[in-house]
Amino acid sequence: MAGTVLVAFLTYLLMLVAYRLHRHGWFHRPVMLGVVVFDIAMPFYLYANKDWYKRLIESGDILSFMLWTHIGLLITLFMLYLFQVQAGLRLFRGDQNQREAHRMQGRGILLVRAFVILSGAMLVDPNGS
Repeated sequence: MAGTVLVAFLTYLLMLVAYRLHRHGWFHRPVMLGVVVFDIAMPFYLYANKDWYKRLIESGDILSFMLWTHIGLLITLFMLYLFQVQAGLRLFRGDQNQREAHRMQGRGILLVRAFVILSGAMLVDPNGS
């Protein structure tokens, strides 16, 4: 298993713990924010450390259904993060009407992020490029 997939899986486990401990804001907020930052930074890390031209253009992976599925899942995840942060900020400011939306978006994020990690693992090149 590639190191990046393992780290993503470990952050997913940490995210599950933070989801369960939602009443402990001192733990929940920084962990969830850290995971969001990790997920946003991951494409930049991968771009800087992989030979994407060889993988996508020369190998023809740019036309792969799995790649486009992964990209679609990432876009969905990032949009859910945007809505989640907005609902979380409103909740933090005292708008209790956002509680249910925040909770349901959290469930959606857990589901979509699991598929992002799974699809990313399926895209790992065993040759290391």
